[in-house]
Amino acid sequence: MHVAATPDLDPEDPAAGPAAAAAPETKRRTRPKPGERRVQILQTLASMLEQPGAERVTTAALAGRLEVSEAALYRHFASKAQMFEGLIEFIESSIYTLLNQITEREAGGLVQAQRIVSVLLQFGERNPGMSRVMVGDALVYENERLIQRMNLFFDRVEATLRQVLRQAAEADGSDTPTVQANAQASVLVSFIIGRLQRYARSGFKRMPTEQLDVALALLTR
Repeated sequence: MHVAATPDLDPEDPAAGPAAAAAPETKRRTRPKPGERRVQILQTLASMLEQPGAERVTTAALAGRLEVSEAALYRHFASKAQMFEGLIEFIESSIYTLLNQITEREAGGLVQAQRIVSVLLQFGERNPGMSRVMVGDALVYENERLIQRMNLFFDRVEATLRQVLRQAAEADGSDTPTVQANAQASVLVSFIIGRLQRYARSGFKRMPTEQLDVALALLTR
């Protein structure tokens, strides 16, 4: 799994991913330790999703890339859906950790909201395969519960945005801070998903962070 860290946050944040830990050991052994093969499978699945135009990754293709049998994959994951769940769990743990850092360290609700949007788009931009999972493009032919889980992920992001934006609206003296925060949070989540979808569907050519400062200034004023 090629996963890039997001700058200006915890240097040990989970966006560093399991790849770095597994790579040196893999070079020294022909047979991975228990648990390492799971990481390799998820790394490879994520890298295959980074290929522009890759509509569906089959277990046969995944096994071929790893030079193992399909049966070997199922010794580590009960199903392909469980493999995708492994990627989703990584996305969740990475982003939720970063969101917590933002709400704890950044001052001011608008600044927090802008940082949340930036972190999500940077994460997707630097991890193209993950961006396809986040917007559901890689999940179209998979189990419905995977799409539902990603929907819940964005619901949680939106809830966090509502919270910080309500604080900002109250500080600004708004008569209807909840209504204002709910509307802004909904727009920002739609913006995040739209930018990530355009990135994935352009073959990763249209960067989700292009002109981001200008867009955020318009969306959060």
